[in-house]
Amino acid sequence: MKKHPLVLGLLLVAVSLPSIAMVTDMPSAAKAHGQEKPKIHVHEDVVYGRVQGAGLLCDVAYPEGKGPFPVILSVHGGRWFRESKTTHSAIKVRQWAEFGYVAMSIDYRLIGGAPAPACYQDALCAIRFLHANPHKYPIDSNRIFLIGQSAGGHLVSLAATLGDGPFKRTGGWEDQPHGFRGVICVASPYELTKLDWGSGWTPLGEDPVAARQLASPIHHVTGKMKPILVIHSDDDKSVPIKQALDMVDVLKKVKVQHRFVRYQDKGHISITEDVIRETRRFMDEIGADSAGKK
Repeated sequence: MKKHPLVLGLLLVAVSLPSIAMVTDMPSAAKAHGQEKPKIHVHEDVVYGRVQGAGLLCDVAYPEGKGPFPVILSVHGGRWFRESKTTHSAIKVRQWAEFGYVAMSIDYRLIGGAPAPACYQDALCAIRFLHANPHKYPIDSNRIFLIGQSAGGHLVSLAATLGDGPFKRTGGWEDQPHGFRGVICVASPYELTKLDWGSGWTPLGEDPVAARQLASPIHHVTGKMKPILVIHSDDDKSVPIKQALDMVDVLKKVKVQHRFVRYQDKGHISITEDVIRETRRFMDEIGADSAGKK
């Protein structure tokens, strides 16, 4: 019998995740009960770290209220050399604050001005900044989620697998942890040696192939990883679907808690409404259990 095509071009493969109630203290819950929409605080170009006197900038938004609120930290895409905290590859912080989160979207040092691994060191600095500032912002440091698209997805998945690795902590907050609750990777590469634009990852004075192997998340997957959501499309021409398929195979082998959302025809997907819906579902499923500190 002939198989029917997939409806709406969506194939969803998921491991079983525990059924957990939605996180509380969210303004969206108040809205659902007909209460007044909360005021949103937005702070642009906040300095989250400093490297050789230069400030690393982010945008932060959060709802008015007692909190603490769960956190979403966004790392933009752009092959590590373009785009920013406000482009299509990053979340809209005000939107996520309206969902009931402390939302942070970062800029990082691009490889045109500071070779890798500077961009990765900056992403780790941003996580430490969150842990260092629970009194400045209504942060629940046990419920920090990382989301990254394309190159940003590579950086957050590397945080989930390699952690500090051999890289020096830069930017500040060196005494703070890199803990988080889960990771969302959108159209992300996981093996730089098998990616055409992986050649952009070229640290000064190092063997480039060895450096790319070290910076490939697929080589550092362990059963102790935090939960991860992998979102990818079959027709992605920037990051081939095989990158996601290979990563998911490794996640399955070591029994990492994960979800895989596979589309047929979304291309090199950015932070779309589909991605937002799947991300919120994933975070609701894992958000209430286990601490995010290490």
